[in-house]
Amino acid sequence: MDNGFSLQGVHHVAYRCKDAAETVAFYQKHLNMEFQLAIAENEVPSTKAPDPYMHVFLDAGNGNVLAFFEVPNSPQMGRDENTPAWVQHIAFKVDSMEALLAAKESLTAAGIDVIGPTEHTIFKSIYFFDPNGHRLELAANTAKPGMLAELKRVAPAMLEEWSRTKRAPKHAAWLHGDGEFPGA
Repeated sequence: MDNGFSLQGVHHVAYRCKDAAETVAFYQKHLNMEFQLAIAENEVPSTKAPDPYMHVFLDAGNGNVLAFFEVPNSPQMGRDENTPAWVQHIAFKVDSMEALLAAKESLTAAGIDVIGPTEHTIFKSIYFFDPNGHRLELAANTAKPGMLAELKRVAPAMLEEWSRTKRAPKHAAWLHGDGEFPGA
């Protein structure tokens, strides 16, 4: 479908933070992100509502930007208690299993609790939380040739079956160790 425009990528993704300076320091120190810029206003540009904020932007690599808002006049930050903690997360790609293991070692040495590496067949990942309670994931791709193409091929049928049954379809059961990858 052509609706007259095409996306060029993600400009930035923004989350709330408790303390902008602490958040920038965490991402610089533990994820090697460069602090790109800060924008501070006393009113919201889109609504003109009086609500001071600090908006910080960090380089997540390859033109990807992760941003945070500190909004001190709002109620204390929380999370959606109706959504399991493992669902909402920010996942970053690392270039190898060696990099993933080095990241885990560095984070653990800094006193950060890390889960994983967790096997997902097409990638392995580790999980941890930032100082704001946002769950973070670092992932290293491990897919064998043909795996991603097969997942793309079965995606529409899986979505259709899920929409009907709300049960996990078996089209890619090999992904979780139930059967063999059809391209093997």
